[in-house]
Amino acid sequence: MAQKNNRQFSIREYRPSDKHVVVSMFRSGTLEHVYPAFFRAMSHPDHVGVALSVSMAGYVLGGSSYFQALLFGSAWAGLIYYCCHEIYNGYLMRRLSADMADIQSHYLENPDNGLWVAEADVNGRAKVVGMVAVTGKMEGEEGERFDDCNGGPTEGEFAQDAGDGGHGEISHMVVTFPWRRKTVGSQLTRKALDFCKERGYARLVLDVSSPQTATASLCQKFGFVQTASHSQTHANRWFSKLARINVMRMEKLV
Repeated sequence: MAQKNNRQFSIREYRPSDKHVVVSMFRSGTLEHVYPAFFRAMSHPDHVGVALSVSMAGYVLGGSSYFQALLFGSAWAGLIYYCCHEIYNGYLMRRLSADMADIQSHYLENPDNGLWVAEADVNGRAKVVGMVAVTGKMEGEEGERFDDCNGGPTEGEFAQDAGDGGHGEISHMVVTFPWRRKTVGSQLTRKALDFCKERGYARLVLDVSSPQTATASLCQKFGFVQTASHSQTHANRWFSKLARINVMRMEKLV
């Protein structure tokens, strides 16, 4: 049943007619992290030092040419941007060829998984403004994470429930810009938690990359805690090093 509130939106299950907008939202929601990742990487002291050194080399090699100094510095910035883009675009392509390629069978026909959308009343018309997906994972089964590496075993209370038979994993959480900070993300998170409780999962987990500060903050408000962290992405390891993207695994007992 749809959950409504005074913000004029409701949370409901995904329908086949939502596919185009959901895929488009997932695409834009993934790629929007490229620029924040790029700016975070370029502002790192190591990258600032390299950029200055490269620009100086261009200046000297160009015979005191400011243009060549700018050219060399821009080339370095372009390389960093390319690395950031490849990491997020690579993740996007993997998911579009996996669960997002057949949403019907992966989410609607599998009772262990779920996909919901936030639908808002915009000028008298219903519009999808957010989404969240949960994939059920059995004991010992690794999820399709942002990365291929776990970053180390979990500890404490989360390690103790490893034999519970399964957990839920958030794979997609997107809210469109005009509807952010209006409790849409909170309601979608609550729906994911309720689903895990109904399915008997002991915990809900998700991976958050370092540029996703809003998502990390939302998770913390719901009581999620970080249980692992690493910087190894599915992309070329040098891309990962240059992009300086860190990935945190967040978990919450249901």
